[in-house]
Amino acid sequence: MSVTTNNSSDQITRQVTINRPRLLGLVALQGLLLGACGYLTYQFAVVPAQLANNIAAKSHVLNKQQQQVETISNEARGQMSVLAQRMGVLTARMNRIDALGERLANSANFDEFDFSVTPSVGGPEQYSDITDNSELTALFSEMDQLLVHLDDQQQQLSVLETVMLSHHIEEDSRVTGSPVKKGWLSSHYGMRSDPFTGRKSMHKGVDFASKEGSFVLATGAGVVSWAGKRAGYGLLIEIDHGAGLKTRYGHSKEILVKIGDVVGRGEEIALVGNTGRSTGPHVHYEVLKKDRTKDPIKYIYR
Repeated sequence: MSVTTNNSSDQITRQVTINRPRLLGLVALQGLLLGACGYLTYQFAVVPAQLANNIAAKSHVLNKQQQQVETISNEARGQMSVLAQRMGVLTARMNRIDALGERLANSANFDEFDFSVTPSVGGPEQYSDITDNSELTALFSEMDQLLVHLDDQQQQLSVLETVMLSHHIEEDSRVTGSPVKKGWLSSHYGMRSDPFTGRKSMHKGVDFASKEGSFVLATGAGVVSWAGKRAGYGLLIEIDHGAGLKTRYGHSKEILVKIGDVVGRGEEIALVGNTGRSTGPHVHYEVLKKDRTKDPIKYIYR
């Protein structure tokens, strides 16, 4: 290839010659430059966009997984909270049983019964799959200890009841006499016309009409096993005299004893009232032998 240049002033002619291999080299270099520009354009424009899309997709998946983990964690914490609350209720009930046992033991002067001391226990190790450092492990361990303590207290209470009821109130625990100082027998044991419906019904005790506010008396020594409201009875006191014998005193105006108290025969346990299913102030008096009602008259006049 030749290039000719004319200069009008001095009529100098220049000729530039480019051979064919050099021309091909220039064309190839130009192609490489254009390819490199295209590749760089792709790398700086298209690839970042794809990477951004991939990152956004993975971020969305991670957010969903994080939400699922938080939901599961919140549910687990909620279940742990419920379990801890129930554990608190069990502990409170256990404390009441301990207090009852201590009152009974102190009333009977039995030093060998100590309900304030955690029982000594032993046995082979029992391993579980729960990690030792978890909160759940501590809660289950506390529950196991509570169950052991409960078993021990129940055994002590059973032994205490047997010893106490046969120790110093053998004669006094005999049920006899009237539950009121002054009053009259207003309804007998057995079938009668219901005062509210007029239909025949079973009356499982006897009624003593008396002045409202006068004292209700225990007819035998024993342990108070109920002191509070009960459907139909109003305010009710139940006394366990041992050997399967119990007495009940219903419709009281006010209760003067509490569960676990040891009472003697003739002790004032309540005030005559008109609570519950009642038509006037009186004492509904029942005698139960192995949880089956008996005619109280046989005990009142013996």
